[in-house]
Amino acid sequence: MQALTKKEEEIMQLFWRQGKAFVKEIRAALPKPLPNINTVSTVVRRLVDKGYLAYEDFGPIYRYYAIIDKEAYSRQFLAPKLANVFDDSYKNVVAFFAKEEKISKADLEEIIRLIEQNKED
Repeated sequence: MQALTKKEEEIMQLFWRQGKAFVKEIRAALPKPLPNINTVSTVVRRLVDKGYLAYEDFGPIYRYYAIIDKEAYSRQFLAPKLANVFDDSYKNVVAFFAKEEKISKADLEEIIRLIEQNKED
């Protein structure tokens, strides 16, 4: 799996949220000012070439969908970066976001529930 550029990742986020979509729908969901449709189409084709997207053929147009899920991408690229920045300590990651008030007590309780659930499985 190849790493994504910032623009590719932005577009993949939309596919992960929306599911199947045409290029014009992805373009419409991007922040203003909207990029040229050809620019979006080029990025989408690169995502197909990298193996992140596949498509259904509807004659002259294509509907695209993700074939790499967000969790797999995060495991491969995001988790190692976070661990590296925080000295391989996920505790330091969580503590950082708690100090920055980016994570609530309810979020932390949910994380604890997930950890406990994984131990039971």
